[in-house]
Amino acid sequence: MEGDGASAAAALNKQRLELSKLFQYYLDKTTPHATYRWIGTFVLALLYALRVYYVQGFYVVTYGLGIYILNLLIGFLSPLVDPESEPSDGPLLPTKGSDEFKPFIRRLPEFKFWYAITKAFCVAFVMTFFSLFDVPVFWPILLCYWIVLFVLTMRRQIMHMIKYRYIPFNLGKQKYSGKRPSTSGSSPRAD
Repeated sequence: MEGDGASAAAALNKQRLELSKLFQYYLDKTTPHATYRWIGTFVLALLYALRVYYVQGFYVVTYGLGIYILNLLIGFLSPLVDPESEPSDGPLLPTKGSDEFKPFIRRLPEFKFWYAITKAFCVAFVMTFFSLFDVPVFWPILLCYWIVLFVLTMRRQIMHMIKYRYIPFNLGKQKYSGKRPSTSGSSPRAD
């Protein structure tokens, strides 16, 4: 009897491992398709919003989801190495044009940001099917509190970005225009 239980557990572990590999395979396939991934997440968010609107409840779940997304957003907008907490002689991010170029590396990469938000919406959506999570609250107070929290947090993050002069967004591909021609008539090269 003990052998049957061990073999059943081994078979279950093997099946779980196979499903995990399959899930990771498809997750890896989505990596280069950022636009489609985000469209899917926004559709999922819309389905969640419609579900909450339809059942007229689960405001505490929605508030928790909003706080979690705000926390993820701060990680997404923050540099990997915070110049404020890193003991150094000066700021690590370049502050002048003559400083060495150091690319902005996020504390939370875009893919992990997307994946965490998508998982959060999935979990919150499933929670709307259990009345245990439908705590009666006056939702406008939660909304006002979340807006105040968002504004204060974003203000602090924007001040940090201004102080250490970094932009967490890539505004397109950087193009090298080549060396600008000198204004003098002599050639810079001695052929």
